[in-house]
Amino acid sequence: MDIENANAQATERMIESRPVLVGMGKALDIVPGMRENLLLHAGPPLALRSEPQGKAWDRASGPMRGAITGALIFEGKAKGEDDAQALVESGEIELEPCHHHQAVGPMAGVTSSSMSVYILENKTYGNKSYSNLNEGYGKVLRYGAYSEEVLDRLRWMEEVMAPVLADAIAASGGLDMRALLAEALHMGDEGHNRNKAGSILFTTKLAPFIAKAAPNPDVAADILRALGDNALSVLNPVMAACKGMADAGHGIEGSTIVSTMARNGTDFGIRVSGLGDHWFTAPVAVPEGLYFPGFTAEDASGDIGDSVITETAGIGGFAMASAPAIVTFVSGTPKDAVNATLEMYEICSTEHKYFSMPPLDFRGTPTGIDVRKVVETGITPRVNTGIAHKDAGVGQVGAGLVRPPMAMFEEALVAFAQTYGY
Repeated sequence: MDIENANAQATERMIESRPVLVGMGKALDIVPGMRENLLLHAGPPLALRSEPQGKAWDRASGPMRGAITGALIFEGKAKGEDDAQALVESGEIELEPCHHHQAVGPMAGVTSSSMSVYILENKTYGNKSYSNLNEGYGKVLRYGAYSEEVLDRLRWMEEVMAPVLADAIAASGGLDMRALLAEALHMGDEGHNRNKAGSILFTTKLAPFIAKAAPNPDVAADILRALGDNALSVLNPVMAACKGMADAGHGIEGSTIVSTMARNGTDFGIRVSGLGDHWFTAPVAVPEGLYFPGFTAEDASGDIGDSVITETAGIGGFAMASAPAIVTFVSGTPKDAVNATLEMYEICSTEHKYFSMPPLDFRGTPTGIDVRKVVETGITPRVNTGIAHKDAGVGQVGAGLVRPPMAMFEEALVAFAQTYGY
């Protein structure tokens, strides 16, 4: 088995992927395998393979429980956390990873059937990917908050914003997310926690079409204000774009390239291109970072979210050299940001052809995490992330940095050796 050739194929497919935002629709109508009684969530499966799905609630973190509760209230299926727990434990409501449905979701990642999702089409290889809409910072569903204020905003996004965005995206002819990301990296973004430039580009490109699609100027102004005020507006379509890139590199026989990284607040999980859809998991760590006023590390939940798909595709923590100002949000110094990127070259198979970084003389971002190199060097990927409160109902309390546990990379390498007879 020629591992190097297999890895070259996997990374080439990731890099040459050109995901384009082509539309938006209801999750029930659009996402493969979506059902009315199904909630999608971030990370690997909540229930262990040996457990019934009803046990998922027991293993769910506080913010995951909060997001599940909020989604079920939003859907009119529950009135509070007790109802949500009963529905999940009885099996009446099922929980499955976003990644099992070609989708991704930030933080808790919970997506319900009536929520709208972005549709990304990989113009190079034909695969599609999906993500829900971004609510902004702080007290939001994806961080486990579900107050009436949170639900009111979700309803406005669904009833007012989503139909206009759907028409605007269709009228635009599609947004090339690879090109948008490449430009944003040259404007100070890293594509995960810092998306200020990307969100401005996203809003600017859609603004004329939003103005035409909106039923009146006031609605157009409200939507543009919501997009413009949210520096993470573009994160969700970026995540879906990275999902499409990573999926294109999955399933290459003999490849040791990581094609999925994800966290559910309890477990961190990876999948490897040459090892099918098996998850290798280990307990999540608690991120280290900066906290909003009134909160400390004692309030933090374990690492959570599908947004680490950005690092999987070669941006985020791997492109920190492009975004020295990120350290004002996740802690550290600009030199630390550069050193973070330099370290990631040691565990990656190649450098990105389209994602380059001005501070490193336009060198391509490190791309294609190789489980062999992770284990050999003892270096695990660097991840930029938001931090959720450990209790349901609170929301975001900060942002920081985290590293995946080494154990799952070691387990994956052993499995690879056994699978291919090494």
